[in-house]
Amino acid sequence: MGNKNGLLKFLQNKNTVTVIGVVAAVLVLYVGYNIRVKNAINPITVPYAKETIKGGTQITEDKVGTIQVPPSMLKGNVLTNQSQIIDKYARPDSIIPEGSLFYSTAVVEEGQLPNSIIMKYQKGYVLYNMAVTTESTYGNSIYPENYIDIYLKIVNKIDTTNPNASKENADKIMFGKLLENVKVLAVKDASGQPVFANLDEQRTPAMIVFAVPEKYYILLKKAEFLRNYDTTLIPVPTNESLADKPGNIKLSSEELEQFINKVTVTIDQ
Repeated sequence: MGNKNGLLKFLQNKNTVTVIGVVAAVLVLYVGYNIRVKNAINPITVPYAKETIKGGTQITEDKVGTIQVPPSMLKGNVLTNQSQIIDKYARPDSIIPEGSLFYSTAVVEEGQLPNSIIMKYQKGYVLYNMAVTTESTYGNSIYPENYIDIYLKIVNKIDTTNPNASKENADKIMFGKLLENVKVLAVKDASGQPVFANLDEQRTPAMIVFAVPEKYYILLKKAEFLRNYDTTLIPVPTNESLADKPGNIKLSSEELEQFINKVTVTIDQ
């Protein structure tokens, strides 16, 4: 009992409390300092370029190695995980030197490459650029890799400056599906930037890009350039991309094709 009372008096002594507090503070500082030193000294594994990678080149697994470096050497926006690098691309206007670490400013997605569309379509096809709006893309709901059907609306154009112009067929409209199973390659804004490249930025779609066989490209252009008619090409999204094997692009309406060819001229090459 006497020992217990003596211990209580010792702990209640102001000098004792002060000493214990100082010792505890020193221990906390010491442990914290050691942790910070270890974190600064203990090396971590990061990816590096095993060879020089030119701008626009895909960064494949064989081009990436790993090296251990002190955390204090990792200045700036260094990429520390291989998953952030492999199968991405070196930015077109840069070069990644052999032995260099990878930085987020030098690594881009395929869709951010200026020529990324050219890499995606097969021989014998021609790129087509269709003007769109947020409304015509169903509230910005058409994405790259989606499939669309293309409908065509044709209305007789009336010359309002000519009082003698016939208005007999003014209200006649031709409408139908022209092509189906068209794969979207890109959706871009008015400045040509990919709409979905950066989800933190809200971009307005101005064009969708796809590729079609040349005969369909000519057909679409003919429909677009009809001078005596007001024509509208309308993209309609489908769920074809969910199929195990999406269908091939094909003509849907021979009647529309025949009408377009009837009022235009094809030049043999």
